Amino acid sequence: MRNLTGLVVSGSGVFVPPQTISNEEIVASFNTYVQRTNHAHEAEIAAGTKKALLESSCAFIVKASGIKNRYVLDKTGILDPEVMCPRIPERPDGELSVMAEMAVAAARDAMAAAGKTPSGIDGVICSCAVLQRAYPAMAIEIQGALGITGFAFDMSVGCASATYAIHIAKGLIESGGARAILVCNPEILTGHANFRERDSHFLFGDACTAIIIERAETAQGVNVWEIVSSKLKAQFSNNIRNNFGFLNRCAPEGAGLPDKLFVQQGRKVFKEVLPLVSHFMTEHLAENGLTAVDIKRLWLHQANINMNLFLAHKVFGRDPTPDEAPNIIDRYANTSSAGAIIAFNQYSADLAEGDIGVLCTFGAGYSAGSVILKKLS
Repeated sequence: MRNLTGLVVSGSGVFVPPQTISNEEIVASFNTYVQRTNHAHEAEIAAGTKKALLESSCAFIVKASGIKNRYVLDKTGILDPEVMCPRIPERPDGELSVMAEMAVAAARDAMAAAGKTPSGIDGVICSCAVLQRAYPAMAIEIQGALGITGFAFDMSVGCASATYAIHIAKGLIESGGARAILVCNPEILTGHANFRERDSHFLFGDACTAIIIERAETAQGVNVWEIVSSKLKAQFSNNIRNNFGFLNRCAPEGAGLPDKLFVQQGRKVFKEVLPLVSHFMTEHLAENGLTAVDIKRLWLHQANINMNLFLAHKVFGRDPTPDEAPNIIDRYANTSSAGAIIAFNQYSADLAEGDIGVLCTFGAGYSAGSVILKKLS
């Protein structure tokens, strides 16, 4: 029986670009770059004043991350050893921006799944790791393109952005500030990826997700999930960072340096984030009178297969089955805030009424968000 007093996730949608890059393709591009660079600096390498770059391999990528494929907005630029960056032309101000275009596509799918029209939605939150611009807010552009009235704003909390936005949307609806809210997570991560860095050149893909949050009594979707509880946590760390921003023009000596792209101290992140997030998740469950035996599914941030398996093991107290903690990172790579929502979108409809799952995202900051969900229909 549907709880008519609670808040729910009533629909979700996913957009991915049509172009894909396999591990074989990205390794070939990277290794060509390495060979050319080493050849250009062979005298310094021989003299010991410069280290030779190491090549990558498909086996290394799969072992380190579980990634086998990624969707991207521009394949040609990324794979060109002389470019190694997506080429995404700027659009005139009168045209819909690239990020808004992605969000509108995902939003329309989410609205269709929820049976919502623009007139039934009062707010739009665009929450993602990397925003296309400072202002005007991407959310307001998305809102306008969809014909939604009311309020709209952007927020960014790294890879935890989706769950943070769910928590904020939940509070806005509970306070009476909105009837329903659209949350969009457009991620153009290839734009800040360093395709010349061996430990991260394979990590990222582009994608966008969207969800509808509303009161249970108005929900019309067929895959509706009650938001039992949501919780947030933040603890500052520099181990995942990107220093690109408008102040860079004030310090031209730093232009083009690697810190203006994605930088991660991977081993430190693995060592520090996993205990933090696993404790955070089990604590959240306990606060709601739940244990591992009550959980049918985990939808985790899709950053690294090894991290996900570790976290799922910690929560369940044993190795999870593929159904209990589905991973989509092999097909989509790391899509930051979108990853866990993609997993939810693809692996939630099969569960039964009353089943409980946990949506958890975490990343730079460190930041983490956990949302306990219960299947209503």
